[in-house]
Amino acid sequence: MEWNDATIHVMSHAVHYGSSVFEGVRCYETPDGPAIFRLREHMRRFLDSARIYRMPIAHTLDELVGACAETVSENALPHCYLRPVALRTGEEMGVLGTNAPVETFIIPWVWGRYLGNDALTHGVDVCVSSWRRAAPDTFPALAKAGGNYLNSQLSKMQARLDNYAEGIMLDSFGYVAEGSGENLFIVRDNVLHTAPIGASILQGITRDSVMHIARDLGYHVVEQTIPREMLYVADELFFTGTAAELTPIRSVDRIEVGTGRPGPVTLAIQERYLGIATGKLPDTYGWLTRVESRVAV
Repeated sequence: MEWNDATIHVMSHAVHYGSSVFEGVRCYETPDGPAIFRLREHMRRFLDSARIYRMPIAHTLDELVGACAETVSENALPHCYLRPVALRTGEEMGVLGTNAPVETFIIPWVWGRYLGNDALTHGVDVCVSSWRRAAPDTFPALAKAGGNYLNSQLSKMQARLDNYAEGIMLDSFGYVAEGSGENLFIVRDNVLHTAPIGASILQGITRDSVMHIARDLGYHVVEQTIPREMLYVADELFFTGTAAELTPIRSVDRIEVGTGRPGPVTLAIQERYLGIATGKLPDTYGWLTRVESRVAV
C-alpha cells in the first residue's frame, strides 16, 4: 500500500473511542542484514491485546510475523521501527464497537533514540508524575491498547513542561509502576528490582529480555511492589522498552541517582542487550528474525 493511501474514515470507531491495539518492534541493522528483535513475542502480545478487547484478527501469528518481515524487505530498510496496529474502523457512532470492522496495518518508521540522541550514554532526568496508572479493575494494563495511552500522554506532557525527559508513574496504591511508555528497573546493592505485572504495568518484552540477561550475568532480579522513596536511594535506575531500548536515569525529582552517571550494572546489561540486537554479539537466545535484505549496496 502506498503511504498516501493508508487512510481510515473520520467516523472510524478507533477515532472516537480509542479502540485500537498496537505493537512497537525494532528492526536493527546487523552485519548479516536487517534483523527484527523478538518479533514472534511482539506479535503474540499483539494477538493477546486484541483478544482482551474482543477484536477479531483475521491473521495467524505466523502470518503476522511474515508480514512484518516482508514490510521491512519490500521497503528496502536496513533498520526501522515497526508499528503493527489493529483498529476498529467502519462508519458508525456508539461506544459498542463489535459491529465495526477490524483492519490491521504494519507501518515502517525510521526512528532514532526515543528519549534523545545522548540518552543511552549520558542518561536522562525524570520526575515522579502526579498522574497515576489506572486501577487494575478499570483498564486492562496487559493489553497494549491505544486508549490506554491517554494517561501516558498527560504524564509525558507534564514532565516536558517541567523540563524533564520523562515521568515515572505510580500505581493506584501509590507504588512505583513505570514510565509513560517504558518499564523501570531499580538497582540497589547489585540487585535489580522491578514492579510486578499486577502494578498496572505493561508486560514488556524488553523488560523480559533484560531480566534474562541480568540473571545470566549473575545478578539477582526481584519483582515486587516498590515504594516511591526507593527511587531516591537507588544506586542505579534505568528505563526499558522497544523505543527507549535501555536508557539510564541520572536523576529523579532533581535528586541525583548514584553518581549521576550510568552505573556498571546498567552498562553491562545495556552492552549485552544492544550487542545481541545489532548482531555484534551471538544471539544465544534466538531473539532475532533475519530479513531478506533488499537494500541497495
